[in-house]
Amino acid sequence: MKASTLVGCRQHVVVDSPVGPLTLVAADGVLAGLYMTEQRHLPPVDTFGEPADPDEAPFAAAARQLKQYFTGARTTFDLELALNGTAFQRRVWTALRDIPYGQTVSYGQLADRLGQPSASRAVGLANGKNPIGIIVPCHRVVGADGGLTGYGGGIERKRFLLEHEQRVSGQTLV
Repeated sequence: MKASTLVGCRQHVVVDSPVGPLTLVAADGVLAGLYMTEQRHLPPVDTFGEPADPDEAPFAAAARQLKQYFTGARTTFDLELALNGTAFQRRVWTALRDIPYGQTVSYGQLADRLGQPSASRAVGLANGKNPIGIIVPCHRVVGADGGLTGYGGGIERKRFLLEHEQRVSGQTLV
């Protein structure tokens, strides 16, 4: 996955999924957001831009890859992303993409991977502000005891996503 920090012309589409409608937002033709209904840290809807054609880039590729993900045919995403946030947030979001499909890590483990073992709280805050849910798999981060703590899309969606990945991969929750 390539990452960019584009912030220009915005457009959006809504696609169906097993976790409810997903709003895909593009900035200058690059995927910049994937938001769920009733998501915590949801940006104002007026920042999503104009409605777009779901059959055009980048929406068609994102929708196709999400459908493949939900059917178990895809375990990684290959999309250019516009990740807009602080340098630390972007580091966390990049590290999230390195968590293997069907596996979980704790906030502390993710902080360790970033070389900042005392930053688990900051990692949690950055994780919660991930603008591209599912594709940047913030749902794979759990509490130190393996518990399903916090998720911008709600704990039930987090549970669904983790159980789906574990079913497909044959992994079990740690």
